[in-house]
Amino acid sequence: MAVDSTPDNTICPCPAGVFPAFRKDGTPYFRASLTYRTKHISLGSFSTSLDAHNAYLEGRRILTTHLCKPETYQEESALPFEKWVSLSNFRDNGLYFSNPIYMGKRMFNYYLSPSLVLKFDPDDLFYYSSHKIMRRGSHYFVADYGLQVSIVSRYGIKPYAKEGRDYRFINGDNSDFRRENLEILNLYHGVSSEYKNGQLLFAVRIHIRGNYIVGRYDDEITAAIAYNKAIDILHKNGVTKKFLPNYIEDLSPSRYAEIYSALEVSPKITGYRP
Repeated sequence: MAVDSTPDNTICPCPAGVFPAFRKDGTPYFRASLTYRTKHISLGSFSTSLDAHNAYLEGRRILTTHLCKPETYQEESALPFEKWVSLSNFRDNGLYFSNPIYMGKRMFNYYLSPSLVLKFDPDDLFYYSSHKIMRRGSHYFVADYGLQVSIVSRYGIKPYAKEGRDYRFINGDNSDFRRENLEILNLYHGVSSEYKNGQLLFAVRIHIRGNYIVGRYDDEITAAIAYNKAIDILHKNGVTKKFLPNYIEDLSPSRYAEIYSALEVSPKITGYRP
């Protein structure tokens, strides 16, 4: 049971799994923890010893019964959902992660909520066990070296890419980030494929206070270079906006220069003035 702290900043003995502590201003709080399979696991901090003890009891229950699964989590639980997932995985798979990861056969699930689950390949386990996934709208990102990095960039997809235009989920499940399920449709900045009169063309658009068509080209490499040429023209015309140029692999400098020189771009680009 919970025991109130005394005026002289001492706390009466606490129930199992509960450890009293004090904040810098002298306010008491209670830490809950347990040991399972020789591993010491912190369950969090709580305002009362009763809350901390309930967290301890629930942690023990999760670790000792297979009825507790990530999908059976209830909002009134004494433990946060992330801890519930971590304990379930430790019980079933013998590995403890602070992030809400549950391992399966040849894949693992990353739980953002009981109903929102992202799927990944085993090769990504080390990365996501140490990088917390966050969500903003339909975008998922991690904090990496102080920057917010879109998780799609890990798979060769540009951070600003749009699903359906630049990449797609082959099985239609946009929570399935296994590499076999991701197909990149457009590799380069500003380039998108489209059909015109039954012919496959690569359209190039660049954004300068709105989208401008640079041109349409027969192949993707030429389109990517056209985007780079549009950047150069705009900068020469006084546009100060920073654009990310396309990097073209496996193309010699002489061949790049040959394509670049022969390219025609829209007069709206060549004549643009800020």
